[in-house]
Amino acid sequence: MIVDSALYHDGVRQPGRFDTTNWHERCGADAFSWTGLFEPTKAEFEQIRVHIDLHDLVVEDALNAHQRPKLEGYGDALFLVLKTAKYLADIEEVEFGEIQVFVTPHAVLHVRHNAPSRLTSVRAGLEQTPEILRLGPGAVLHAIVDHVVDDYEPVVSEIESDVREVERQVFNRHAGQNPVERIYGLMRSVLLVQDALVPLLAPLEALANKRYAVVADELRQYFRDAHDHLAALTQRVDTLHDLLSGILAANLTQVSIRQNEDMRKISAWVAIAAVPTMVAGVYGMNFDHMPELRSRWGYPVVITVMVSACVWLHRKFKTAGWL
Repeated sequence: MIVDSALYHDGVRQPGRFDTTNWHERCGADAFSWTGLFEPTKAEFEQIRVHIDLHDLVVEDALNAHQRPKLEGYGDALFLVLKTAKYLADIEEVEFGEIQVFVTPHAVLHVRHNAPSRLTSVRAGLEQTPEILRLGPGAVLHAIVDHVVDDYEPVVSEIESDVREVERQVFNRHAGQNPVERIYGLMRSVLLVQDALVPLLAPLEALANKRYAVVADELRQYFRDAHDHLAALTQRVDTLHDLLSGILAANLTQVSIRQNEDMRKISAWVAIAAVPTMVAGVYGMNFDHMPELRSRWGYPVVITVMVSACVWLHRKFKTAGWL
């Protein structure tokens, strides 16, 4: 579906919707088109290719989606793949989308897959700053990149909040729950975010430091700023991964300690119960010549000894911290 298509001349949007059929009539040397697609069909791509020379590999990637972040050059044109993200706090999962941006000296085409990171606000913001749009299609590329990177900020912040919460849960002995499943779920989300951010570092570094025909020199400092922001986010995500690994190890250690404590308690009670069991077992052998059988105080003395031994053992285990 074609979401929006417009022609920009000297940084200003021209009236009406851009029509590829009269491209040569309306376009000048300092003009470029910007077309946005959402999960397009092959027929819609054929319509776009009337004025944008899309490489067959670009069309294939854009139709199939599920690409890793990357930057590729096709002559004077650039093809950039971005992963977009939105955090679903209720289920603690990250929903990912994808944006492919194809930039030529006279055209910008972006293709969105899935819902995260709508670009309507990006277009509206750029149209309010014609001095930036005058820098050409590269300005649109930077605006999209900057928007996608900024959208990762709340995602990482919300994951950080959940990690802090699960950290408190692990070290709260009265929580009554084992948060292992939640820890593994958060680790999975962190790894997926890493897979989306880390591969994008190299393309942004290239856009910040190398010369491209579609990127004005004035824009390189803007790409450098986006790269720095991305690097900071990546570092925070790496820290979250390390923190979750530590939390998981601490949780497993606590579980092991609690199991040892339970085993010591069980062993202590077994030892206490062994005393009356042993004495009762002796009497169960039915000897006829036990001296206490003919004594009036025989049984009371034996029972007193059994109880005293159990009480003494209980105190010893209590002092040793087993009970």
